[in-house]
Amino acid sequence: MKKTHWENRIREWSQKRIEIFLEDYDEEDLSPEVRKSGYLGYPGAAEEEIVATEARLNVTFPPSYREFLKASNGLRSISEYGLEFCGTEDIVWYAPDHQDWVDELMETWSESPLTDEEYFVYGDKQYDVISRPEYLQTALEISSEYMGVIFLLNPQIVAIDGEWEAWFCSFSTASFGAQRYRSFGEMMEEILSDPEFLG
Repeated sequence: MKKTHWENRIREWSQKRIEIFLEDYDEEDLSPEVRKSGYLGYPGAAEEEIVATEARLNVTFPPSYREFLKASNGLRSISEYGLEFCGTEDIVWYAPDHQDWVDELMETWSESPLTDEEYFVYGDKQYDVISRPEYLQTALEISSEYMGVIFLLNPQIVAIDGEWEAWFCSFSTASFGAQRYRSFGEMMEEILSDPEFLG
């Protein structure tokens, strides 16, 4: 597994993201915390916090996600409104608060599931409609939801190195689907390489 220096990457990304934000908005539009620190990360979670959250959820987090939490226990929204990555206390299962939506998707796609050959394609050529909505039943919610966008981890697809599949979901009418990644680390590599990824 490629080692990511999370704190350095988050600091670099934060600076670029704030610069881009300020091209269209005033400094007063930044959240007070971001205005003060110039940083979108948080202090890292202690090992005890991570272990307690794993025990609460009865899981062992994938390695890249654990390392991320140790470096930054979540990510702030750039403004007072917007999407945030959860800290350990706020990580929950997706389905309990979205069961009607999950049931609707399962009914829609029950007739035409993707084969493994079709499903296990990542990158630009993947089929990015939520074609296996049953995975939402056990998906872990690792961000807040903002304008239909949310980030999830899928413990049903686990690689040999212990990494879980990661999903960047958009459930808005303008853009519906899920971009899938082999791991949380792979997903964050794309996000942190593009300060405009989150809009």
